[in-house]
Amino acid sequence: MIVDRRWAIRNLGFDPIVSPPPSATFAVREAAARPSLENLQREIIEFDSEAPHGREFLAYTTATGLSRFTDIAWPASLAPRAAKTLKGRSSSPLPRADVLVVTWTVDEGHATSRVLTPGMDSRNDYRPYTHNYSAISRKMVGRCPARQLKRLGTYWMTTIGQRSVLVFKSDSHMSQDGPQLPNIDVWRQIITEVRPQLVLTTGTAGGIGKQFEVGDVIVSPTVRFDCKKKFKSRPFHDASYSSVPAKTKYLATARRLFKANATQLPKDNARRPRIFTSAPGALARSVVTTDFFGFDTSNDYYQLQGLGYVSEMGDAVLGLVCQELGAQAPRYVAVRNVSDPQIRADGMTLQQQAALAAQIYKAYGRWSTVCSAIACWALIVAG
Repeated sequence: MIVDRRWAIRNLGFDPIVSPPPSATFAVREAAARPSLENLQREIIEFDSEAPHGREFLAYTTATGLSRFTDIAWPASLAPRAAKTLKGRSSSPLPRADVLVVTWTVDEGHATSRVLTPGMDSRNDYRPYTHNYSAISRKMVGRCPARQLKRLGTYWMTTIGQRSVLVFKSDSHMSQDGPQLPNIDVWRQIITEVRPQLVLTTGTAGGIGKQFEVGDVIVSPTVRFDCKKKFKSRPFHDASYSSVPAKTKYLATARRLFKANATQLPKDNARRPRIFTSAPGALARSVVTTDFFGFDTSNDYYQLQGLGYVSEMGDAVLGLVCQELGAQAPRYVAVRNVSDPQIRADGMTLQQQAALAAQIYKAYGRWSTVCSAIACWALIVAG
């Protein structure tokens, strides 16, 4: 799939260049007034389809909100069961669990919690996590989400089969926290506290190549950095990391379970979402972590083609931390969904292309995240 303004009109219901949504549809007002790459990146992180600005956006577009979510017919005895209460306090260390699932943007949190912690929403119900916040936040710039919210994230517990799972919605971001990269400290702390056997980092990403459609899921134990801006002088700027192979026994079941909500994805999708798997060390099929708001374009402006299956802005930090942990590191897998596909560069400036990518995310990022959350379920039950 390759998208352009005509695709946007058919699938979003508006042309984001000629008739952009009004400022009331933006979480970050600067992104409406000055749609720079940095402001659009922040808009993607903070956009909340269930907040007033999100409702304004849904009234403007033909895309749908999670009120249209169809409950998933899980296999017997494998439905996620969210905890009713949690012990401890917000300032306490995280509880132990067999699996740690980490997601990132506000809408990713809504969708992931709808699938993995049914009845408990990441914004409204999860417990804030503030353990060591004052120490870690000293390394953060003032405007970053964690400093604005005065927490490192939110979390809840769930059970899937016989496995305990902690679902963590992070408010710390590699792209937002500042040059000291305190997201490393957050990863190290939550892994040390939870002591999981498996870590899944999951959420939205930009597809690299025309073979991907919105909602496709990439399951990769290999992550790599492609840092050309903020962190280009750091030793890890082009490093790659691999864990052990992902256990794929239930991925075919996961793909069947996509069907319940696949009708909420773009109508131009030619097929049901697929799951693309990668082996350790398969760099061309990896998840690529950039230090800039990059996305694949038909003219390969950001030179992402050939680097991996998708690009996003954080997963390789997990690989870096696990390398530092050595023998104490858990297994890990990056589970990313394609929320925006390749953009046709012809006839649009780079800023206009970025605006199109951001509006596609706002329209479909929650629904594509439903797919990756189901894939996470499959990896968890596989053991």
